[in-house]
Amino acid sequence: MAHISSVKDTEALTLTVTAEFDGQTVERLWRLWADREQLQRWWGPPGWPATFTRHDFDVPGTSIYFMQGPEGDRHYGWWRFHEIAMPERLRIEDGFGDAEGNPDPEMPESGEMIVDFEPTDAGARFSIRSVFSSLEQLDALIEMGQEEGMKLALGQVDEILAEDAQVR
Repeated sequence: MAHISSVKDTEALTLTVTAEFDGQTVERLWRLWADREQLQRWWGPPGWPATFTRHDFDVPGTSIYFMQGPEGDRHYGWWRFHEIAMPERLRIEDGFGDAEGNPDPEMPESGEMIVDFEPTDAGARFSIRSVFSSLEQLDALIEMGQEEGMKLALGQVDEILAEDAQVR
């Protein structure tokens, strides 16, 4: 079972959500990000599944996705990969956009997302650190549910990892 925690740092303007998985390797957790099919299964929180219409996992690369709500409404986002250091770190520019990946001027500006992978005594973990340009941006995204949504989304990873055990 995943152990999920979060830390909001108003001085550093960051929100860090960490997920630890017993019995896993950093290489296995890396595939959760690199493999489009696996990523789609957990990126959106329950009830808001993510569909990646593009996932160019490379530098420079772009991902475009939407999360679809229970009423059928779609909210688009995009990533631009700036660093992929397998299996240690991802550095991604992250923003809200349209179906083509253009930034949405009505939404908060883009930010940086840094994902660090590391082994633990019991398995492995990754930390997703979102870096904001201002306290207002940090507070706006917290108010929009980013922290809780990310924790709920990460709670879905266990099901994907459990399938590995069934295949063995």
